Amino acid sequence: MTLLAEHRNRDALRDRLRDAQAVTAELMTMVIGETCRRLPPARQNAKAACIERLIRAGAWTDAALALIDLELPQWKVRRIAYDEGEWHCALSRQRELPAWLDQSIEAHHADLSLAILSAFIDAQRPGSPASETSAPTAPRNANTIYLPVCCDNFA
Repeated sequence: MTLLAEHRNRDALRDRLRDAQAVTAELMTMVIGETCRRLPPARQNAKAACIERLIRAGAWTDAALALIDLELPQWKVRRIAYDEGEWHCALSRQRELPAWLDQSIEAHHADLSLAILSAFIDAQRPGSPASETSAPTAPRNANTIYLPVCCDNFA
């Protein structure tokens, strides 16, 4: 699948999650089919079997959290909060950092499972933009044209 087609599929999936009222087995299967690279080959894995059991049981929140654990082991749930009728889920690679320094992925939805799945899909997006922090951040890609130069006058 080309990168452009994959990007369109993820955008369509993100829109479908946003418009959904609740998680269904069909929607969860679609999320797994479109986004999960480790789950299909790892069907013999204990974590994959656990996810399948959770989906059969209708434990959508636990299944979404297990998907994050299996597919994105470097990402951890930083915060789950309910505010003004919506669930907010923040995923972070470095949750030990203070919130104002952390670059996390945040998603929200009226349904907790859908908020977690939306954050999961956003975290998988290549070059996913992290949410803005209250402190400015230095660019991670330094331009190789600029070289450090000592400007002190030693005369």
